[in-house]
Amino acid sequence: MNKTSFLGKSLVAGLMAASLPLMAGQAQASDYTIDTDGQHAFIQFKISHLGYSYVLGQFKEFSGDFSYDQGKPEDAKVSVEVDVDSLDSAHAERDKHIKSADFLDVSQYPTATFTSTGFESTGDGSGKLKGDLTLHGQTQPVTLDVDHIGGGEDPWGGYRQGFEGTTTLKLADYGIDTSKLGPNAATVDLYLVIEGIRQ
Repeated sequence: MNKTSFLGKSLVAGLMAASLPLMAGQAQASDYTIDTDGQHAFIQFKISHLGYSYVLGQFKEFSGDFSYDQGKPEDAKVSVEVDVDSLDSAHAERDKHIKSADFLDVSQYPTATFTSTGFESTGDGSGKLKGDLTLHGQTQPVTLDVDHIGGGEDPWGGYRQGFEGTTTLKLADYGIDTSKLGPNAATVDLYLVIEGIRQ
């Protein structure tokens, strides 16, 4: 073997060895736990009130996690569980009615869950997150429009990723009767802000 051939093979081997950690990092997604303790995650809703205004509120108690690799966002996975009884629209009597058997029936269906089934990237971490939402005992496919807010180190030595998402649900798809609320209340808009801490 001549000197040139030896140097060439050594250079190739060195470059391959140096690139292995980078390749492994790109191929492996990181797992994140949603930061609900720090109030850096929200699930909010908006629904028409008689066609004249809106009722705004949120679900204050939920938990979940997600897997995300910035190099391969299409492999992202998300799982969330919501305590439906934690609904808060800043009006106790209205909340009691929404949680009753007339609507959400939280005594019978205390939790809602979302499990992703796929992600179609549109670039920069944004895209369409598809999944199955179980609410009021019914499971239906939903699609959320997702935007990547940002990611990086936090002041406490951790690493975070943040996203926001929106979707609109047809309440009849989940067996929820809204006839007493008027035709404009047939749908509810959801807005989510999710910040996760890398595990």
